[in-house]
Amino acid sequence: MKSDTNELILDLGQEHIIIQRRYEALGALNDFLIAVWFLVGSFLFLSESLVESGTWLFIVGSAQLLIKPALKLISLVHVSRVYKAQK
Repeated sequence: MKSDTNELILDLGQEHIIIQRRYEALGALNDFLIAVWFLVGSFLFLSESLVESGTWLFIVGSAQLLIKPALKLISLVHVSRVYKAQK
């Protein structure tokens, strides 16, 4: 369906909402885990003997930051495929 401004508007109804909420839930879980890794890693930096473990948690948290945009792209592809399948 096209709007007056020539923008594509996807009307997938309930299925779109379900898909979007699933990816939002995964994104929220991902954000929560990132916060946990950085918080625990910060506390580990308070002890000299645990600095290496803290550094690894920072690396894991940083790598996990890549998941957020990947989830967004995957959700867009998923919605696009559902839209094409409904045509």
